[in-house]
Amino acid sequence: MRYDDFRRSDDIDDRRGDDGGGGGGGGGGGFGLPMGGGGLGIGTVIVLGLVGWAFGIDPRILIGGAEILTGGGQAPSYQSDRRSAPAKTGAPTDEMGNMISGILGEIDDRWSEIFQASGQTFTGPRIVLFRNVTNGGRCGRAESAMGPFYCPPEKQIFLDTGFFRQVETRFHGCSGNACKFTAAYIIAHEAGHHVQNLLGILPRVTRLQQQAGSKAESNALQVRIELQADCLSGVWVNREEKKRPGFLEAGDIDSALTTASAIGDDTLQRQATGRVVPDSFTHGSAEQRKRWFMTGYQQGTVKACDTFGAGSL
Repeated sequence: MRYDDFRRSDDIDDRRGDDGGGGGGGGGGGFGLPMGGGGLGIGTVIVLGLVGWAFGIDPRILIGGAEILTGGGQAPSYQSDRRSAPAKTGAPTDEMGNMISGILGEIDDRWSEIFQASGQTFTGPRIVLFRNVTNGGRCGRAESAMGPFYCPPEKQIFLDTGFFRQVETRFHGCSGNACKFTAAYIIAHEAGHHVQNLLGILPRVTRLQQQAGSKAESNALQVRIELQADCLSGVWVNREEKKRPGFLEAGDIDSALTTASAIGDDTLQRQATGRVVPDSFTHGSAEQRKRWFMTGYQQGTVKACDTFGAGSL
């Protein structure tokens, strides 16, 4: 991926020099998942933790039931914000931070164009870069083990950049220079959740999940949310390629598809437990994730990403 001419966004809080802020994990905080190998165990909680770690919306909602995956009629709830130490703001100057700033700038610009074409205004998300742990505002404690996630009430994406190394070394989702585009795919997926939030899709699905009669029904709705975010990331790649022909390099799309396959629910469950439980899927299978990313990439329209109207995923 060539990103030298990307517009750099200043909507970044760089807390990589922060020692964690936000204090302990009280008040419904997050969960820990080992980033090293081995010992994941079995059971629904571990499986949900693993697929949440793959990236999505605030992963606590997959386990604690505080928001999206309630299924029991509770009202969504968030913590009071506990501020971290002051963060560096603006476009980072290191190589990784500079690339992320460029990706975010281009995501904002392309989605602004899409929204403007339909008479709407787009305000992009902020990205919070951190190492190990940081304060996630109303989403509580953000930890590396959660993977990248989008916090709806804060309209922020939380990202420990070490995750990209895990995609390459642990999940074998990319290799070499193509991992730059994998990073763009992951950030574009999280920005897809932001688009869903702005369009009112996340709140509507939250209500449906609260009314769901079973966890399987609630999970099925979550899968459609995640696959739609994959599709929306493909829409961004389509629009970016038209705006900046040549930004994609050989192997980039294949790398994104490899990543999508590596973090499919079936792949992660098989690695963690040796078996696959479709009713517990929350992000979609490897094939579904690849299919919906390619749908967005090939068609380049939000309309193409109607996972809720699709008879088959």
